[in-house]
Amino acid sequence: MDLSHAALLLAAGLAAGTVNAVAGGGSLITFPAMIAAGLPPVPANVSNSVAVFPGYVASVAGSRQDLPRPRALATLVPTTIVGTILGALLLLATPARAFELVVPFLVLGATAVLAFQDPLRRLVGHPRDLSPRQRTVAVQTMVALGAVYGGYFGAALGVMLVAGLALVLDATLVRVSAIKNLLSALVGVTTLVVFALFGPVNWAAVAVVAPATLIGGYAGARLVRRLPPVVLKTLIVVFGTAIGLYLLWRALNG
Repeated sequence: MDLSHAALLLAAGLAAGTVNAVAGGGSLITFPAMIAAGLPPVPANVSNSVAVFPGYVASVAGSRQDLPRPRALATLVPTTIVGTILGALLLLATPARAFELVVPFLVLGATAVLAFQDPLRRLVGHPRDLSPRQRTVAVQTMVALGAVYGGYFGAALGVMLVAGLALVLDATLVRVSAIKNLLSALVGVTTLVVFALFGPVNWAAVAVVAPATLIGGYAGARLVRRLPPVVLKTLIVVFGTAIGLYLLWRALNG
């Protein structure tokens, strides 16, 4: 890794930590930055998942007052861990070429969920209209899908969780974001263990990006008080769409 690549990853880590602290989707910045730094797709994704973990932990610390009671979250922990392990093992068992073809659609899908969150909410109905059993099943299903996604492809995990949980939880966006931070950190520590043991982690890239996400996360927590959410949401959607289309072009012409 030369100096220019290190500078690129440092800047990406700072930006990603900022974005993750507000809404999620910061890996849409760090993942393509690792690709640009010369890492192949699978090692880039594995290293990215490990590198953004410290930023998630910082986000949990910053939003802990908005979390519901621990008892309400306890049932989501096993689902998150099992789903993450399944996603991570799926990634390690997936041929590199297949991963290159799947990645663009995952990025575009995550971006679309965020962009069309309000129409989707109207389509599925309000959570308060569901029975307790139906709400439990809906939340567990959404968490399981998010965990598998996070284990397989960490980029845009925060976007997926915010969009998905907002559809099935009768809670404010602030609380949804806090739960997203906790689940993302749990996904992060699970993938960290799996990939550290079995994955092709580029530890040099991790050493540059990980501390930067901590700094960016702190800056993002302060920025959120000044930046209108609609502005950041628009930036993430535009960025995610551009990256998804670029990765699709790259995969089809590679």
